[in-house]
Amino acid sequence: MTLELARRWEERVMRAAHPVAYPLLSAMRGPVRRIPGLGVVVKDAGMLRSTLMDTAGFTKNGPGAPSDLWTPVLGPSVLLNMEGEEHGMLRRKLAPLFAPAFVDALVADSLGDATRALTDALARGERVDLVAHSRRSASAVIARLVGLDEAVVDDELFQRVSAITGFVTLARPRLTPRQLGIARGILADLGSHAARAYAGDESTVPGRMRALGLDEREALGAVGAFVLTGTETIVSYVPRLAAILVDSGWLPRLAADPSLVDAAVAEGLRVTTPSPMMLRSVVEPRSIGGVAVRPGDRVLLGTYWANRALGAFDPASNPGAQLKQLWFGAGAHYCLGAPLAMAQIRMTLGALLANPTVRIVARRPSRGVLIPSYARLELERP
Repeated sequence: MTLELARRWEERVMRAAHPVAYPLLSAMRGPVRRIPGLGVVVKDAGMLRSTLMDTAGFTKNGPGAPSDLWTPVLGPSVLLNMEGEEHGMLRRKLAPLFAPAFVDALVADSLGDATRALTDALARGERVDLVAHSRRSASAVIARLVGLDEAVVDDELFQRVSAITGFVTLARPRLTPRQLGIARGILADLGSHAARAYAGDESTVPGRMRALGLDEREALGAVGAFVLTGTETIVSYVPRLAAILVDSGWLPRLAADPSLVDAAVAEGLRVTTPSPMMLRSVVEPRSIGGVAVRPGDRVLLGTYWANRALGAFDPASNPGAQLKQLWFGAGAHYCLGAPLAMAQIRMTLGALLANPTVRIVARRPSRGVLIPSYARLELERP
């Protein structure tokens, strides 16, 4: 078990997801370059952070930006496609839902039984598919978060939601009319459940959204955003972290020294970066690393490559600390759901740390997906 083995499997995961874009962007020389048909690609952490922080020059609304993708699907009032004071107001309304104490309790309540079952199954020497477990866990949390019956958010619905993100490619900045119709139909099914919860009492999260001052459009838009962004990224990351820890031999080291767990999670996020690319549209003339950009230009922020530039996975020295969690973004658009993601990660990692001798007995990367991931990762304790 070596870091080289971990690196090779991570590369396989990335190549399976993006067989053309991944090698193209990996081979790109220099920190920033204009690529015809794509836009201006940035792979340097400092330049990337500066771009994210410059909301006067770069926006999530505009040609080639996230708004092109998500506004037709989710409407205009979701954090994914907002800027300025309206964005700040909606973020402040939603913030209490992502306070660490709230999400810790929500995750413990949603995943406690499933995590104990995972821990016990591994302890008995049973073979466990961590991808399937992660899908069920993410679905249970999202169901609780948006006021859905957990029976509604099953594997079939997960596949339907994944189909929406599967429509997206780096070269295609918006959905086709057919894809848009499918996406709206899927989210309408979820929205009908969330609308009933919104009209009910505050025992559900949509009900709490109403109490916090969100109107129904804002609440239902937030529900759709949670489902699209929260489910698939966590299902991507947890198995990839497990694979790195097992492949590198770090899992038993963490079990012996829990003080390194937080650094290991951060390092895992750095070297995998579940959302490997962020998009912005230029609204004012700027220069990024000597490359001039003009209003209407599309900027592709290669967070995966910027984060990986600091070297191999290393919780002991924790080089990612200097990046200030760049994998979650920066500034006004820093990921609001980060505490929820971290709570889910820690919960599942606890089951693995209780079984530090687990080995990987079968695995298969997902092919042609937006969020690089494993389709299967089977673990077994000898």
